[in-house]
Amino acid sequence: MLDSYVVPLVVLSCCVLGGAVAVYHAITISAIPIAAPSDMNGQENAALVNSSSADDAEPADMYDRIKRISGFIAEGADAFLFAEYAYMAVFIVVFGAALFVVLGFGANWATAGFALLSFVVGSVTSIISGFIGMRIAVIANSRTAIMARYGYETSFNTAFKAGMVMGLGLVSLGCAVLFILVNAVAVYYDNWNVDPEQCHSMMEAISGFGLGGSSIALFGRVGGGIYTKAADVGADLSGKVCNDFPEDDPRNPAVVADNVGDNVGDIAGMGADLFGSLGEACCASMVVASVSGSTLFNHWEALMFPVVLLSLGLVVSWLTSFVATHLFVVSTDVEIEPALKRQLLVSTIIMTPVSLLAAMVFLPSTFTVSGVVDVKNYHVFFCVLCGLWAGLLIGYITEYYTSFAYSPVRELAKACEAGAAPNVIYGLALGYKSCIIPVTAMCVTVYVSYSLAGMYGIATAALGILSTMATGLTIDAYGPICDNAGGIAEMCHMPEQTRVRTDNLDAAGNTTAAIGKGFAIGSAALVSLALFGAFVSTSKLAAVDILRPFPFAGLLFGAMIPYWFSAMTMKSVGIAAFDMVKEVERQLDTTTESGRLIRAQKMDPDYAACIDISTKASLREMIAPGALVLLTPILTGFFLGTECLAGLLAGNLVSGVQVAISASNTGGAFDNGKKYIGGVLHRKGTDEYKAAVIGDTIGDPLKDTSGPAVNILIKLSAVTSLVLAPSMPSRGYLVQLFDKF
Repeated sequence: MLDSYVVPLVVLSCCVLGGAVAVYHAITISAIPIAAPSDMNGQENAALVNSSSADDAEPADMYDRIKRISGFIAEGADAFLFAEYAYMAVFIVVFGAALFVVLGFGANWATAGFALLSFVVGSVTSIISGFIGMRIAVIANSRTAIMARYGYETSFNTAFKAGMVMGLGLVSLGCAVLFILVNAVAVYYDNWNVDPEQCHSMMEAISGFGLGGSSIALFGRVGGGIYTKAADVGADLSGKVCNDFPEDDPRNPAVVADNVGDNVGDIAGMGADLFGSLGEACCASMVVASVSGSTLFNHWEALMFPVVLLSLGLVVSWLTSFVATHLFVVSTDVEIEPALKRQLLVSTIIMTPVSLLAAMVFLPSTFTVSGVVDVKNYHVFFCVLCGLWAGLLIGYITEYYTSFAYSPVRELAKACEAGAAPNVIYGLALGYKSCIIPVTAMCVTVYVSYSLAGMYGIATAALGILSTMATGLTIDAYGPICDNAGGIAEMCHMPEQTRVRTDNLDAAGNTTAAIGKGFAIGSAALVSLALFGAFVSTSKLAAVDILRPFPFAGLLFGAMIPYWFSAMTMKSVGIAAFDMVKEVERQLDTTTESGRLIRAQKMDPDYAACIDISTKASLREMIAPGALVLLTPILTGFFLGTECLAGLLAGNLVSGVQVAISASNTGGAFDNGKKYIGGVLHRKGTDEYKAAVIGDTIGDPLKDTSGPAVNILIKLSAVTSLVLAPSMPSRGYLVQLFDKF
């Protein structure tokens, strides 16, 4: 047994370190002035600006334009998030009250009270995490564009360190809050270390933290995803298709809404998504570790192993960042993408011995858990190792299928020579094919982990893939920041060389964003399976036999849900994008085609109107998909019983992973295929490029709305079932009613 101070010392010191680094980088980036070098008065940050002058002439009003456009983006992001927060507040109150009542009558009022507390704390922490990411992104995008005047090193470091604020800040906050919450709840359950039932009740109540995190992620991923793709598709259709504007042309009123969407969807939404995974993976591990028959229930350091592992991952991610910013400095465009990919590899290599050390120190040498006797602590290390390296493999395979450096996307681009139809057909086939290796990697991980430590092994494998989450979030947030920087450079008429640099930074970020989505999907699959195991244990189901009628019916219905959910989100994007196109055409409408273009050049676009359309449409359209995700497991569990619900969760997971991977990779390939034709091959304006634009327009809601949102579906359904499991009947109330007749 370790001394009582060791676990809090390790967790809190790692979290303080990660938080301090995040705050330092946030202050440093915010201090970069939006001004010409001659106006800085010695305010340059030597770590970021190492050139005495920019490389070419600047327009006289360039910095005023930057302030104006970045101000529009910040105001639009704030407007959307605060409007979304109003919906979130109502949801937290209503759903929290229902959760308290259902658990109070179905289980006991103490569990209900602490589950409500955990739910609220998880929800609020998720909101704060998403806001932190969005705030640093809107601060960093204009600074990244300005630093691109001085070379690749300064601009890359600005965007990368802004991503670190997101990654380190979110994981530090999540681990610290969860650790404090567990210790606070343990004060009430004062016999947890001698009464396994009390320990299990405590951990069931704590699982509300994961439910809160994923509930907010539903708003961030679905609402933010609809927002960003409504704006993006609307901008593409109204600009490139209807009016032949270049990308990010300031004459197009929808371009600022598109840039706002990058922050609220790809930053705040992604942050809330992975925060939910963090909370759910930790809670699932704790619940499984405390089930009847486990010998871990009275080992505090073993119960806290998930939080310890993720906290140590913070230090690993921080050390890994020096590889990109100090050891292998980015000085040319060809060094950007390798620098970002190197982060994943180096963090995985360093995390491997750290995971072994954590397992050997914080877990008993031998224990029983999830029905497996004589589990060794190094067995758990192998489970973590499988998840850790499977995550790296999934990331690299995602890159292979979505980067134009490799043959799949280049073949997709070649298909555009025959028109839009072959492009769409090839892109869909590419997405389906890209499922093979990631799913195989997850199958191997599940088999090895379950063989070594049962469901606890799968839960710790999920922790493995999340242990370098700070690094994954860093390179994922980097992409939207550089995308916005490129948009600002274009809209503010920055010099050509600056725009070339921002385009190259954005091209690398687009690939790493696809890697981040693959990482999120892989972690969601393992987290969902871990939550499923915790649900089965809590529901006291001996086994789930899919040959029985209710589990099989649930399996079929659950497998259908991701398709229903994807259809709803994609239709919502289409509706909102149509509203956006109508607004742009209203602003540009004249009697003749040539007159339209003349007026578009002279007018002052009403950016606020397009931002308002995306905001209202996304908030309106996210209600139905959100209701589907939350109500399906609740109604199934209470009316048809836990056996049927177990089948539904299994069906959700099995089909949801395939839908998410194929949709995300299809969309990513379409996007990079367009960039390859327009950028590398310099064929903008050709029929080939227009075919690629159509494919990209189709792929946008796949990769940034329906694909990533399915992550939330499979996780939120599972964690909702877990939290409410103590109140759910084995045979549902509707079934019991039929039994009487």
